Amino acid sequence: MVLRKNEPVDERTLHDSIESIYHRGPDGRKTWISKSGLVGLAHTRLSIIDLHTGDQPISNEDGSICAVVNGELYGFQAIRAELESRGHRFKTKSDSEILVHLYEEYGAQCLKYLRGEFAFVLWDEKQQKLLAARDRFGIKPLYYAFQGQDILFASEVKALKAAGLSLAWDEEAFYHTHLMGSFLQDRTLYKGVCQVPPGHLLLSSHGNVTLVQYWDFNYPTADEVKKAPDERALIEEFGTVLEEAVRLRMHADVPVASYLSGGLDSCAVLGLAAKHAPGPVEAFTLGFDHGDYDETRIAQEMAVKAGANFHPIPMTQDTLAESFEDAVYHAETLCWNAHGVAKFLLSKYVRDAGFKVVLTGEGSDEILAGYPHFRSDKVLYQSDDLPKSERDALMSQLAEANKVSSVILLAHGKPETSSIIEKTIGFFPSWMAAFSSGGTRYKSMFRDEFAIRSHGISVYQNLTDNLNIVQQLDGREPITKSMYLWSKIALPNYILSVLGDRMEMAHSIEGRVPFLDHIVVEMARKIPTNIKIKGMTEKYPLREAVRPYITDEVYRRQKHPFLSPPATLKREGRLSQLLRDSVASASFKHQPFFDQQRVMSFIETADNGAYEEKAASDVVLTAILSAHVLQQRFQL
Repeated sequence: MVLRKNEPVDERTLHDSIESIYHRGPDGRKTWISKSGLVGLAHTRLSIIDLHTGDQPISNEDGSICAVVNGELYGFQAIRAELESRGHRFKTKSDSEILVHLYEEYGAQCLKYLRGEFAFVLWDEKQQKLLAARDRFGIKPLYYAFQGQDILFASEVKALKAAGLSLAWDEEAFYHTHLMGSFLQDRTLYKGVCQVPPGHLLLSSHGNVTLVQYWDFNYPTADEVKKAPDERALIEEFGTVLEEAVRLRMHADVPVASYLSGGLDSCAVLGLAAKHAPGPVEAFTLGFDHGDYDETRIAQEMAVKAGANFHPIPMTQDTLAESFEDAVYHAETLCWNAHGVAKFLLSKYVRDAGFKVVLTGEGSDEILAGYPHFRSDKVLYQSDDLPKSERDALMSQLAEANKVSSVILLAHGKPETSSIIEKTIGFFPSWMAAFSSGGTRYKSMFRDEFAIRSHGISVYQNLTDNLNIVQQLDGREPITKSMYLWSKIALPNYILSVLGDRMEMAHSIEGRVPFLDHIVVEMARKIPTNIKIKGMTEKYPLREAVRPYITDEVYRRQKHPFLSPPATLKREGRLSQLLRDSVASASFKHQPFFDQQRVMSFIETADNGAYEEKAASDVVLTAILSAHVLQQRFQL
């Protein structure tokens, strides 16, 4: 989308922009330019609802309001019927068309009626006003940048580049990614390229641009949690709203498949989907060539229980190496593990099998405290009545049970804590400690010039300034505070990007995320953390709510994050060779962040370390390799 101040929009610019993201919607392309010529909208369509008449941009009856919508709006049929009873006339049967008519009725308040994963840009010709909004959790991306007095919007950064925007590194944001694991909610790795934050609306009118937050988690205080209904009532209510969210996401004019791992989340979604599907659900599972990471057997047993057709997809390290650069190009950000590449290849396989829509399990860990670092927070900061010896024993058990994920989700090495965070929320969350311990490894390889330029950047001060910490976290339980911060930083900028939309849409696949239905989330936030983590069992309400639909092994199993086996240090592997060749190349000298000799020395030292140290080093080296790929692909 282009909003110009003086010069008319060039239609060629719109075409070039959507051509660069043709993978997001190969089923049709259309453009629209306002009567003044100063506003241009473009859309590349992935047809899922209303295959024949649902083209975009889409307008109201008199053409005074026009919009482009990315994503899906659930429950649109009831909203449409209500709008028709008020005299609105619809041209299509698509879900997206409700937006322009809701806006006619409610203005910017129309957002509270939208349920689903979405990003949109809307132009109001009469009021000369632009609205751009993103769903509550950041499932769908929405970027913008100023080009002189003009504003550009796009679903991917590469589309902004195709529209004429010059790209360069944002060094401060890059520094953030290595110390925090992700950048702030409105920043990207690219100078001048911003994101509309999750749950926010951008308004532009007569040259003024403002961001307005329309939704936040609003977790209850610790005192309010004590007044919550009893455990059984909460579990039953959670199961009811989750099943409804899955049922709504089964609606499409094309077949709907399901991603399946051996984890509780995707198994729960498949089990509920099978209950409402007219026939067997097609379930697709990645299998890795390393026993600790492969979940094929568990997933197959779950598929049998759900009556699903099971599609195992073997994944080797060489296969991951072949697609690493393409996956990073589509991610447009740093990757800490080859799991994003695996998801990229999984999506390609599903698309080649003839599917456009898949159900996925992301978001459950964020709303139900599923990650091991939340259990670490419980032991360290929410168990004052436990003797130190018991806390130490629980922490040891936690580390032992999470060896596969510990180097990413639990601190490996001594972290640099932050007095700013400790003063602001009362403790230093375990997930921050994990990223901080990795940050010391990055710092050891920084170029001297970059280290000098970065000196004085207060990552944690920037974080507290960027979020509504006081209103959202005062009086909350420690686990709730940690969950909130993770959901604001890591969820939209990594989980839903590198493991979600960007890898799926690279192959024209729409991922639907029932756990991040806002009605599900608003119900889950009422559940006390001592029920979310029952003893040391994470996601207890989900386990109980879906127990009839999952296997006994999945019911009993601890959280197993979706990770690919570490590969950058496997000397005989192609990913390791790609890393070593990239670091040794002349082009590596042109990136502004890492010293070539220091990185090469780090590789050799890590290569001789114990397995856990190798795994921790793999996280760092995968990120460095992905930075090199971005430097080359985007000519930064």
